[in-house]
Amino acid sequence: MTSEKTTAEEIFRRQRSFFLSGATRSIDFRKKALRGLLDAVTARRDELLEALKSDLGKAPMEGYLAEVGLVKEEIRYTLRHLKRWMKPERVITPMVHFPAVSRRYKDPLGVALIMAPWNYPFQLCAAPLAAAVSAGNCVMLKPSRLAPAVGKVVESMVGDIFPPEHVAVVPPAGDGDPGQWYREILDLPYDHIFFTGSERVGKEVMAAAAKHLTPVTLELGGKSPVIVDGSADLALAARRIAWGKCLNAGQTCVAPDYVLVQRKCFDGLVEQLKKQIVRLYGKDPLAGSDLPRIISDRHFDRLIALIDEERAAGTVLFGGTGEKEKRRIAPTLIGPAGFDSPTMREEIFGPLLPIIPFDDLSGVIERLQARPLPLALYLFTRDKGIERRVIGSLRFGGGCVNDTVVHLANPRLPFGGVGASGMGSYHGRAGFDTFSRVKSVLKKGLWLDLPFRYPPYKELFFRVVRGIMR
Repeated sequence: MTSEKTTAEEIFRRQRSFFLSGATRSIDFRKKALRGLLDAVTARRDELLEALKSDLGKAPMEGYLAEVGLVKEEIRYTLRHLKRWMKPERVITPMVHFPAVSRRYKDPLGVALIMAPWNYPFQLCAAPLAAAVSAGNCVMLKPSRLAPAVGKVVESMVGDIFPPEHVAVVPPAGDGDPGQWYREILDLPYDHIFFTGSERVGKEVMAAAAKHLTPVTLELGGKSPVIVDGSADLALAARRIAWGKCLNAGQTCVAPDYVLVQRKCFDGLVEQLKKQIVRLYGKDPLAGSDLPRIISDRHFDRLIALIDEERAAGTVLFGGTGEKEKRRIAPTLIGPAGFDSPTMREEIFGPLLPIIPFDDLSGVIERLQARPLPLALYLFTRDKGIERRVIGSLRFGGGCVNDTVVHLANPRLPFGGVGASGMGSYHGRAGFDTFSRVKSVLKKGLWLDLPFRYPPYKELFFRVVRGIMR
């Protein structure tokens, strides 16, 4: 057994003991912890933005909008509503149990493991952390090793705000085998595991959790489609699609992965997308400062290989250039693409956008129904009938009509996947519920004890029960 395993086990043991002491249950304790986190995020804003720039090349505006500011809003929303969320909920009790009162209590789960990815390394650490703390849990937090600058700030921040028996960052792998360390961390008997990342790793997390019957929340990804019908405002659609696609250089789990556009609008949409990309990032996006970097050489090479395949097929319509030294790739339009195009084999996770023309919406719906369920779906239309049809026919985690990505920034909308794109949800009340368990309690009155439920059973009592429970 490695020292990292022993250290992680010791933190887990201390957190389990601290949780069982009841210290995390009061609303005052939870609010104090959340305010401490909010104050720390505010105080370290510039440090966090610089770390995001170091790891991913994010401009300060993008880093604030998509990470720091979003987390602050999430915490503030939680603080405003936590008292109401925690309040026991009285529900109707069937007459057969009279006299009695029934209530639903929200219980914290215990010790949770939160595993964050590299693409939004602060937001996807801090937002689930706020939810878990608001629900009264202890947390072991694992930032991504691929975003070391942000991870260093998160570790320092957590150490300053929380005692380790309440919240602690998982110890690093050290000189041992990172894969073995990863498996050992997962082998602890947590009360909940919250994972954001790829479907492949999500399956490993779920398999590890099954050994202890630990419930999981999996926030995965997939190929999120955009549907543009003939009634759409093409200029506005192109601007919002280009923004959503290029946010974090396309390294967003809810990024528009590909576009399905009515054939008569194909050329118009392509031209508008070209104009909007130039408007957003300039004629040479690689020379500007607003386009983030690809996270690693491996991911950069994978994306360039896809572009090369599409170029060989004659389908690169715009962009297609990259700068290896800075790991930046210009926004690239692919089309007319098909469901068998190279960029359609797997989630792109980069600034490449296949555009597939279609003739009939019914065929599009049938095709999407047969594909793995996406984390997001976006529809651009002025036709309310088409809006109702698409939303009513297709399953997806969440999405927007006439916009992209921004649904995840509303704390009143639960965020999560379905099927291959994940399970469970969070943000706002949904996050509190994810890290809580409903404890149902029926309190029976003492002043009356009706005899009909006790043997020996009499025909009269049977008729009474049938009348009450008919």
